[in-house]
Amino acid sequence: MNREDRCEVVAVDQAAIEAIRRHLLPNGTVLGLAELFKVLGDPTRVRIIHILSLQEMCVCNIAAALDMSQSAISHQLRLLRNFRLVKYRKEGKSVYYSLDDDHIRGLYAQGLEHLQHA
Repeated sequence: MNREDRCEVVAVDQAAIEAIRRHLLPNGTVLGLAELFKVLGDPTRVRIIHILSLQEMCVCNIAAALDMSQSAISHQLRLLRNFRLVKYRKEGKSVYYSLDDDHIRGLYAQGLEHLQHA
């Protein structure tokens, strides 16, 4: 085990621990956030989020852009929709997807900015 990333002396600050524990997230929130990041952890879903950050698009065009089947894209979109990352609207026989709201666009943009910063 690498010792550079550990304290050389164990000195627990009980007051700091108690103060931070008052601000810890509830387990349900932690699990929900972990699931959200898990959903965003798939390259295909990131590509879909990227496309939808640029413009609303129908399922068949997303599939064509990513060189995948509509069935595969629909499956990924369903997962994204279940986490309210994307929304859809029907127009005739076509289904158009867009990002659910500006929070998703911001989350995506901040992640991209973080990578470009490093």
